[in-house]
Amino acid sequence: MKTINTCEQKQYSPLIPAIIAICKAEKGEKLEIVMNDAAAFSDLKEYLSEQHIGFREIYDGEQMTVQFIMC
Repeated sequence: MKTINTCEQKQYSPLIPAIIAICKAEKGEKLEIVMNDAAAFSDLKEYLSEQHIGFREIYDGEQMTVQFIMC
């Protein structure tokens, strides 16, 4: 599983490295995206839903994670 941790992202939106990873992922590749920005996390979940990509949400304090397999 490839993990993309955007928690330390300060210069730009944490969505940018997340979407780059999604675009570069191979079919069947497992991704885990970790965020601590609630608005960006909500946007990411909305994007995945629009793309019909099922995902698992994990909440740990202020850290939020989505796990999914690219189809």
